[in-house]
Amino acid sequence: MRYVEVMIPPGRQATVLEILEDEDLDYVVTDETSGRGYVAVVRFPLPSDAVERVLDRLTDAGISEDASIVVIDARTVLSEDVARLKTRSGHGAATGGRISRQELETRASELTPSFLVYATMTFISAIVATSGLLLDSPAVVVGSMVIAPLIGPALAASIGVVVADANLRRTGLAYQFGGLGIAIVGAVLLAGLVRIAGIEPAGVDVVAIAELEERVAPNLLALVVALGAGVAGILSLTRELSEAIVGVMIAAALIPPAAAVGIAIAWQLLGAAVGALILTLVNALSINLAALVTLWSGGYRPAGLFSLTAARRQTIVFVTVLGAVMLLLVVPLVSATVVEFRAAELESDAEASVEDVLAAPAYETVGVQTVTVELGDDYPIRSIDAIVVTVTGPERDLDPPLSDRLVAAIEPHVDEPVDVRIQQVTTHSETLPNDGDPGNASSGASLRVETPACKIE
Repeated sequence: MRYVEVMIPPGRQATVLEILEDEDLDYVVTDETSGRGYVAVVRFPLPSDAVERVLDRLTDAGISEDASIVVIDARTVLSEDVARLKTRSGHGAATGGRISRQELETRASELTPSFLVYATMTFISAIVATSGLLLDSPAVVVGSMVIAPLIGPALAASIGVVVADANLRRTGLAYQFGGLGIAIVGAVLLAGLVRIAGIEPAGVDVVAIAELEERVAPNLLALVVALGAGVAGILSLTRELSEAIVGVMIAAALIPPAAAVGIAIAWQLLGAAVGALILTLVNALSINLAALVTLWSGGYRPAGLFSLTAARRQTIVFVTVLGAVMLLLVVPLVSATVVEFRAAELESDAEASVEDVLAAPAYETVGVQTVTVELGDDYPIRSIDAIVVTVTGPERDLDPPLSDRLVAAIEPHVDEPVDVRIQQVTTHSETLPNDGDPGNASSGASLRVETPACKIE
């Protein structure tokens, strides 16, 4: 329920009361004596589902232009007329229990802090995310998402488009892309300092860090987070659910990829930086597109025929531009997904072929340990670089005929030039003296032997 208060200017009292009578609402009228240009104040309870309809009727009658309207969230209303009001409003059947368009605009504005606060919190979030990526710490990365104030700006642009609020639309877009720029700059600064100071993990390829690799070489599955965040964000606002968890989800789609861009730039890895930037932009656009479609399908429209026409035109233009840009950016993601699918398929086929070769009686003492397909470092669209087969068996040099047979078995599954490396891991025992026992103790040791890489053309 809502409790609405309307301060009525001179000459409008009869119009306001006529609308309330037509809506069959109980109201209280109080004379206004403050001398501020109002003649009366009218107060009345109203089901939340009816707020938009009643406020639109007041707006159409010209009341909002020189009147003051306040909508208060009434937690409890003790009245016999509450059930009647809810029944008349249809229990939210027409709106699905959503809040009014006017309240939605207010909530979006309230979730958008001042730019200084927003920029500072985003910068700190990016610093924490960069640390988490370099440390390969999921807990730290999640912590960076919690402090990122992204939900308001991420949804404000879509709300502004649908309800024809140009100021809200501009603010949302400026905050979003300005914030991403700030996050990337913060990540570059911290990652650059880490690299200059030489405190990064020694001997580790930075893009091989698990938390980082998935963001510099993204695939289509990355879109699921962004699309889900956009839909969930709008539903949390329109259904008065908690925005905190949804805000973390939106930050998960934007802050870590932006931090990955900064790290790749600091390490001068252009391809990796491009991959992470594509992911960042695709996620940002996906959130806006999902939010926009969810709002429009939920029935949010500006009041009035002409405003509706303008809003529809703006929405179509906005969706068209977002869709066109997203199609361009999604192409690398599709290519990366195809490569990863092909690598998984090749790995499965190669493993089956290796097991078939080792099933021969001549190799009964040899077993397959792993078959791995390695991708190259040509980010963002990686290619299949090598197939590594590791077998186990007695201590001896790799049998050349076995290596040849393994390569020949893998070859039918390969349709592009690729290196094949055969490795053998052997385990043997040796007797060592034991000072505490006149006897001897055995200890195991392993030896890895690798053949030169064979290239399949």
